[in-house]
Amino acid sequence: MERRQVCLDVAQATGRLTSVVGAVFHRYGVVWVGSSGACPGVAGQYRMGSITKTFTAVLVMQARDAGLLSLDDPIDRHLGDVGYAEATIRQLLSHTSGAQSEPAGPWWERSRGDDFDALVRANDGGGRVAGAGEFHHYSNLGYGLLGEVLARVTGRPWRQLVHDVLLTPLGMSQTSHLPRPHAQPGWSVDHFTGIRTLEPLTSTGAMAPAGQLWSTVPDLVTWGQFLAGARPDLLDPSTLHEMSLPVADDYGLGLKLSANAGGVLVGHGGSMPGFMAALFVDPGSGIGAAVLTNATTGIDTQQLAMDLIDGDFIDDVPDRWAPTVALPAEVEGVPGLWFWGNSALEARWHNGGLDISPLARFGTSGDRFELDGDRLVGVSGYHRGETLRLHRRPDGSIGHLEVATWILTRTPYDPEAPIPGGHPRR
Repeated sequence: MERRQVCLDVAQATGRLTSVVGAVFHRYGVVWVGSSGACPGVAGQYRMGSITKTFTAVLVMQARDAGLLSLDDPIDRHLGDVGYAEATIRQLLSHTSGAQSEPAGPWWERSRGDDFDALVRANDGGGRVAGAGEFHHYSNLGYGLLGEVLARVTGRPWRQLVHDVLLTPLGMSQTSHLPRPHAQPGWSVDHFTGIRTLEPLTSTGAMAPAGQLWSTVPDLVTWGQFLAGARPDLLDPSTLHEMSLPVADDYGLGLKLSANAGGVLVGHGGSMPGFMAALFVDPGSGIGAAVLTNATTGIDTQQLAMDLIDGDFIDDVPDRWAPTVALPAEVEGVPGLWFWGNSALEARWHNGGLDISPLARFGTSGDRFELDGDRLVGVSGYHRGETLRLHRRPDGSIGHLEVATWILTRTPYDPEAPIPGGHPRR
């Protein structure tokens, strides 16, 4: 099997992803494209999350080159009396302003956003975590402020700027502020049961410059080629290079910097409820990768992008993950956290079986049980062939689990359960 396809298949299986799409490209076109899971094809639209910040950063640098602002301007020069008024545009771009990571109030990524005036009222600077320039502290709030700076100096809202100045000239017709019809749904997967829950598809208001945009793999390839210098007519090459110079250890001006075997890649990761993404490219060679998936958590998308670029070989490919529709009655109440003595284990229903694994690995492996009639029988691990017995209370709830004298309880050394048996695994 094509080694890059294997990377996607492993990510889908181990990360419990409904779908994942990816591409490898260079300045002149696509080298490889693939998908895994339940997706209609590689052109589906997903939310890109914080890759949006790279668009905001490019707009800021264009405004700087046009003489509309200076990177060393404190934001009160453009926004007046606001929280973090003394923070400079350079510091906000590089997440070195000391501003808090998230805006005050409800979780902005899952809540319908308000306008800039409401954002300012709720964030007066009292959430500062460090002095300006003291250290790198990722701040979504900072990019909400930058979006309004752009609106003030250009006379056009951030949303319109993105469309008119970047998306239209680049031909990125499938990138949008809101999801298009047939966009991929965002999913969160229950850690223990594997049952999916739909995530909200919110419009984030004044916080949009931090993570609002939706896109496709083909459009992200175009953006990656832009970040590699394919369109000097839209951004001067010296300005693009300036963005890729480290201000903090691994962050420039709106670009995350990632060391790779061939040098330093530039780009960004992204996540919003129901979605994760990554886009990284080598500015020298123009070789890069884009990844989009509709899951809240599960994989390191940046690492997956690196793997697609490098094409690492993977020998062991697990079975494709399929979401749980409903738990079998025989295992109701079992998935969750359990203890063998004081040692914590997790029981996860996965692809039609129950996986019980130590939370602290210490080199040990877990056990897998599958239904044989109405019995849960070990099919791999130390307890292969053994029966996992569920000891229920009169009300139907599970008091403890038992397999070959091993007692698993909901709390360490539960006094109401039998004394745990078994021996450390060798």
